[in-house]
Amino acid sequence: MITRVLVGVDFSEASRQALERAGTWAGRMGVPLVAMHVLQPPAPMLPEAQIALPDPAWLKSMEDHAREQLETWAKPYGKSEVIVKWGGPAEELVSEANPQTLLVVAQVGHSTLERLLFGSTAARVVRLAPCDVLVVRTEKPQPVKA
Repeated sequence: MITRVLVGVDFSEASRQALERAGTWAGRMGVPLVAMHVLQPPAPMLPEAQIALPDPAWLKSMEDHAREQLETWAKPYGKSEVIVKWGGPAEELVSEANPQTLLVVAQVGHSTLERLLFGSTAARVVRLAPCDVLVVRTEKPQPVKA
């Protein structure tokens, strides 16, 4: 039995569609909607062989900004929870899920290069998730025939 709907949001148009679909499913099933955004930590820079780590205040401001945006995106879906974490998107989404979760992800997200190098987040989630996964296809406008 599904006890909550968890959706990954990367603020792309595709993830907006996934959030809409997740909100619909959560409403139909009468379960909470949980919207989650995963921030990827910046890689340390190595100027002159010294590691320069990002300023903690800057990282906190990024997290706060992401949380505010996620709350705005989730607001139309009634009572919902938002989660912002640092890490790998697929791994963090999967770690937040349990067998009673319906996990919703978009088919495509931000970076084509990232998908080519590492595979899509959706594919990794499907492979690793302990629960049912709904992959939302991005709606593309159909060309008009003359």
